[in-house]
Amino acid sequence: MPYSPDAIASITLSSVTLPLARPISDAKVFTGRQKPMTEVVFLFAEIRTEQGHEGVGFSYSKRAGGPAQYAHAKEVAGAAIGEDPNDIEKLYTKLLWAGASVGRSGVATQALAAIDITLYDLKAKRAGLPLAKLLGSHRDSVRTYNTSGGFLSASLDEVKEAASRSVEAGIGGIKIKVGLPDTAEDVRRVSVVREHIGEVPLMVDANQQWDRTTALRMGRRFEDLDLVWIEEPLDAYDAAGHAQLARALDTPIATGEMLASVAEHRELIRHGACDIIQPDAPRVGGITQFLRLARLADEAGLDLAPHFAMEIHLHLAACYPREPWVEHFDWLDPLFEERLETRDGRMIVPDRPGLGFTVSEQARAWTTDSVTITEA
Repeated sequence: MPYSPDAIASITLSSVTLPLARPISDAKVFTGRQKPMTEVVFLFAEIRTEQGHEGVGFSYSKRAGGPAQYAHAKEVAGAAIGEDPNDIEKLYTKLLWAGASVGRSGVATQALAAIDITLYDLKAKRAGLPLAKLLGSHRDSVRTYNTSGGFLSASLDEVKEAASRSVEAGIGGIKIKVGLPDTAEDVRRVSVVREHIGEVPLMVDANQQWDRTTALRMGRRFEDLDLVWIEEPLDAYDAAGHAQLARALDTPIATGEMLASVAEHRELIRHGACDIIQPDAPRVGGITQFLRLARLADEAGLDLAPHFAMEIHLHLAACYPREPWVEHFDWLDPLFEERLETRDGRMIVPDRPGLGFTVSEQARAWTTDSVTITEA
């Protein structure tokens, strides 16, 4: 059956504020650099074509940046009206140039990410395929680990209880936060959790709060605990420091979630700064950019563990040639009607077309502003 040309008729952008059940603190709070997180702001994009095809996607911001993403998306989205929605890389470039004066990373490309992800969802739905199948998957499930139960704002008993619930729910690994000013307390918490969960895979995340000397000392203290990785031990942009750690420690080093472009991740790869790279599709500009980065990471022999947004990253991780991990967060559950399934330590790629999610009425109720763009 020949292809019937289509065109983007409308783009609806919505700013949605998701309240967290309780304030969340990682090491950045305990070192005085941030306040506890109480909400996450999402930029949702919904695209409709002249033939009636629809797609949905999102970007997000923790703490500052949500209103800026929404404002930038409103300014540039009109450039996609009337274009063929299948030409996703062409559209990404066109939207990028529409807002070129503010650069090619950070808020600028995070605003584009919501539109880019929506276009992939639309294309997969039009094909009647889950996004992973449209892209070409290597597997139908991905190893998964839980993060949302391991924050420093939780007591050690709460962390242990959350870890037990996660394992019982079929989640395959546990990650807990470290980076406290009292490094001995970090060691105690990790040691207790390791004893509690036994041989279940365990990761730790310092959220950039150590200097090079502390990171090396802590890494050596953790060597006997059989960690899957130590995450963000140093400032996210300290590629040379991460490379030194990766060479010095047996425990793998993971980083990348805070970087906001492919170019920034390329520096990590060039320095040999990590064993596991952790890109975030909404942060680097969407799926178009994530796929570019994944090719570079694979060529460098890196493992992959995308950050947050499992609703998107499950599909992308399923397409990575090397066996990856995907991060389990239940925070986003209220935004969608559907749920992801975990079983035997793995997250199952849904068989629903596209990303496989429908925006919930609760998400509509949490919408603080919305606009529909129909003209170029």
